[in-house]
Amino acid sequence: MAIDAVLLVSFGGPESMDEVMPFLRRVTAGRGVPDDRLAAVAEHYYDVGGVSPINAQNRALMDALAQALVEAGMALPVYWGNRNSEPFLASTLRQMADDGIGHTLALVTAAYSSYSGCRQYRENLAAAAAEVGPDCPRIDKVRPYFDHPGFVSALADAAVEQLQTLPPDLDGDVRLLCSTHSIPTAAAGASGPNGGAYVAQHEAVCELVAEHVAQRWGPVTAEVVYQSRSGAPQIPWLEPDINDRLEQLPGEGVAAVVTLPIGFVSDHMEVIHDLDTEAAETAAEVGVEWRRAATPGVAPVFVAGLVELIAERVSGAEPRALSELGPAPDACAKGCCANPRGWQPVVAEAQE
Repeated sequence: MAIDAVLLVSFGGPESMDEVMPFLRRVTAGRGVPDDRLAAVAEHYYDVGGVSPINAQNRALMDALAQALVEAGMALPVYWGNRNSEPFLASTLRQMADDGIGHTLALVTAAYSSYSGCRQYRENLAAAAAEVGPDCPRIDKVRPYFDHPGFVSALADAAVEQLQTLPPDLDGDVRLLCSTHSIPTAAAGASGPNGGAYVAQHEAVCELVAEHVAQRWGPVTAEVVYQSRSGAPQIPWLEPDINDRLEQLPGEGVAAVVTLPIGFVSDHMEVIHDLDTEAAETAAEVGVEWRRAATPGVAPVFVAGLVELIAERVSGAEPRALSELGPAPDACAKGCCANPRGWQPVVAEAQE
């Protein structure tokens, strides 16, 4: 069955002050997060007028991808739906059905394997399809693309750009901190076909970026750090936290840090607040020269990589991957990235 369209699937975000708390309640539904905690997080959005940058970035990515597909000879329409804010997935799928779309390829704005970055989106798509009913298009999903050359190259370009801005007379070493979202250690080491993949994939990307940087700027020590931890303090999450690591680095002779958010496709709120505000303040307090590299966004090399990923499914193009971990399979292994709250229907899962 031929693929008729691409569906860009993302997290979503508020676009007004009034949308902030309803958005946060949707994000945390079923987790028992108290309102005082949500109110504290809401302040991050209120500080920027209640508008998350993620939706504008997805509109730009949708436009760039549609144009790149035309240029590649795959003039597929590109739709967009969110998990937690308008346009919601069910509404978009209804529109696609009305437009006569019979088969769509879902492209998620998350590159790695994890519950929240992969399986939960497949659950969201299954729930939205059930809501739409029998007229809903068939949905397949683009594979995890953490080590695709387009994604890695965009990250490396951003790292080199910021490394080149550092003062030439630094009295100390330079460190590249590859930052990603922390998750509970139990989830990171979850049982199943890809247990432990989250950490391994990020470490592989950090190593690949360092290799690219060495060829263009010079050798640099790179390491994975974690950000945006939430949840009960007694539950262990992946470490080291970026702020803790920044406090340690001067004692190791480090004078400058370039932070590269390898875990994110675009500059949404967790990048803007947790890195550009909190981590930048920590770096200033400990006296470390600080730079933050851009996320891939709509970098042409990244968009071209997404077109290649779509071509794998449309025309059978050969999958590309830079690490020994990839290329990831088209359909997720049965039971991978388990939902901590129990099984839910999913799309794009391999059958036993």
